[in-house]
Amino acid sequence: MTITAEEAKAIFPDEVVTHAKTRLIDVPGLDKPVAFITIDNGLDHTRPSTFGPQSLVSLGAAFDEAYAAKPAAIAVTGKPFIFAVGADLTAVEQATDRSQGVTIGKLGHDVFRKFTESDIPTFAFVNGAVMGGGLELALSCHYRTLASNAAAIALPEVFLGLFPGWGGTQLLPNLIGANDAVTVIFENALNQNKMLKPKDALALGIADVLFDSADYLEQSLLWLSGVVRGEITVPRKEIDRGEAWDAAVARAKAIVHGKTKGAAPGALKALELLELARENDLDKGYAAETEGLADLVMSDELRAGLYSFNLVQKRAKRPAGAPDKSLARKVTKVGVVGAGLMASQMALLFLRRLHVPVVLTDIDQARVDKGVGYVHAEVDKLAGKGRISPDEANRLKALVSGSLDKAAFADADFVIEAVFEDLAVKQQVFAEVEEHVSAEAILATNTSSLSITDMASKLKHPERVVGFHFFNPVAVMPLLEIVRAEQTDDATLATAFAVGKQLKKSSVLVKDAPAFVVNRLLTRFMGEVIKSVDEGTSFEVADKATESLGLPMSPMILLQLVGSAVALHVSETMHGAFPDRFAVSENMKKFVAAGKNAVWQWDSSGKQTVDPEVEALWQFGDSPLTDDEVRSRALEALAEEIRIMLDEGVVAEAQDIDLCMILGAGWPFWLGGITPYLDRAGISEKVTGKRFLAPGVASVPA
Repeated sequence: MTITAEEAKAIFPDEVVTHAKTRLIDVPGLDKPVAFITIDNGLDHTRPSTFGPQSLVSLGAAFDEAYAAKPAAIAVTGKPFIFAVGADLTAVEQATDRSQGVTIGKLGHDVFRKFTESDIPTFAFVNGAVMGGGLELALSCHYRTLASNAAAIALPEVFLGLFPGWGGTQLLPNLIGANDAVTVIFENALNQNKMLKPKDALALGIADVLFDSADYLEQSLLWLSGVVRGEITVPRKEIDRGEAWDAAVARAKAIVHGKTKGAAPGALKALELLELARENDLDKGYAAETEGLADLVMSDELRAGLYSFNLVQKRAKRPAGAPDKSLARKVTKVGVVGAGLMASQMALLFLRRLHVPVVLTDIDQARVDKGVGYVHAEVDKLAGKGRISPDEANRLKALVSGSLDKAAFADADFVIEAVFEDLAVKQQVFAEVEEHVSAEAILATNTSSLSITDMASKLKHPERVVGFHFFNPVAVMPLLEIVRAEQTDDATLATAFAVGKQLKKSSVLVKDAPAFVVNRLLTRFMGEVIKSVDEGTSFEVADKATESLGLPMSPMILLQLVGSAVALHVSETMHGAFPDRFAVSENMKKFVAAGKNAVWQWDSSGKQTVDPEVEALWQFGDSPLTDDEVRSRALEALAEEIRIMLDEGVVAEAQDIDLCMILGAGWPFWLGGITPYLDRAGISEKVTGKRFLAPGVASVPA
């Protein structure tokens, strides 16, 4: 399709335009010059180039100019460190009717297709980060070189609730085979948006050749010259469109069901398009991509997904309510009280990210040795995988130590405790630490549910106590709940946020309230499911009741992961605080007392059944619920609890609730965390009388 720059601007007037500029350059060995197109939004690498309507028009015009020069070849590359990272999603958010989705989809196809159908050889010089539409542009070219230091290589669309809609679903399986395309489009995207490394992209056949970053463009141009002269032949895989394609589609379906339970329309559409790509008919495939994209653009699930993306990319980087970062104190040494698994994981993280001395203490030498040994072993694993150098490994191991004496914390600026979840124990620990540290040293607690204010109440300097709640596993889970107690001062809080940023965590400011955000909501949610089983609902029905939401795991699997004793302890804490809303199941008490942690057991064939010992000890009532009733009860309880938390000021806004559930509990982008789903399902208004978010926020504008 052909639209003018003015028409493109009318579609999306606020676009940060990525301009494409063509120049002709002479390359050794070629009689004619190479038309060299550079795409650049004029900003530094922290603001990657994207494609909105005006950017696509600019790229199309640059191609036309290049083609008209009748060069030996046409090459496209990006600005330093960035090739391009896909569609400008703000344009999608601002679309108000389906026709705009059609326009965006068709415009991208038509511009990129110029590179595919050119009778002059086209080359993508992928010099840096390349995702989504950027990778689709590269796939649209005849050949691809890749820089060895390129970061962030992916098709992340399914993770966002979309699908690769500018040719990715059609071109990739026909270049590298359907099975490998499933890895990139489905498996990696739905595995927390896993990225490819340059060597992986080369091995898959996405890139034809890898060059060192130091002289990347020079090497790429010399390679181009060899290809154009016929001295270099690039092999292409023979694509099996029969049984191998069938197997790939079956694998993709299993991944989508396992990760989304069919709740994500973008993933389901990607499955359809993968099957269609078998025909290798670009007219048909691109038309289907465009229609699918237009449908998704006007879906609440995609709007919720884009809302989630903005929370993670923007709000998480500017935490609401965080004090001015200039108030933060420097941290030159960290103390960890406790040397168990959680404490050892934290010690490793502080060590790797802060590169300062870290000292662990515990009640006996065996525990201390085990904690330090864990850290050393993990550092050795990193070195063994080549993720750090041997010198770096030695430096890190030299920085970690253990002691039985808390006097080892005397010069520590930041001490975090990870001992047993008992208020009196934690108060005693902090009192002992305070005897040794400076008056300005931060005392942080990793408690998951106890009152920080109470923990600090007996100290000489309660103002330096802060909640610093990690999620397990510490290295993987991105959320950090930073909890302000009643007397926590701004300098302490600012330091906590600064440290959280150094640890590469996304921090959310939380009021000192029982179980904070994630554990409070999960406990309420789980409590309603357990209650339904107590009343007579079978484990099978109760556990599958929430499957249609596409949560990362079912309630009973979550219980097993958290640990039944921990879950019971948190439910008892919550019952003590809010007895009318949080019950303690007598069956759960028996379950824990019997040493049980799992409801399910699996035989050698993978068949799942209820553990007969659990079935025998559980007292079932005579009022079973249907799966719809269980799900409604659990979701209505969530809506009630979220409204109470917002009224209490536990967090600044509903957006912070959603950010916590996405990053701390892995709840899906297409739910928007949770409040957009509760709004669109009508649950918010039914339970609380109003929506959590304004219409058009995380939903299609009315």
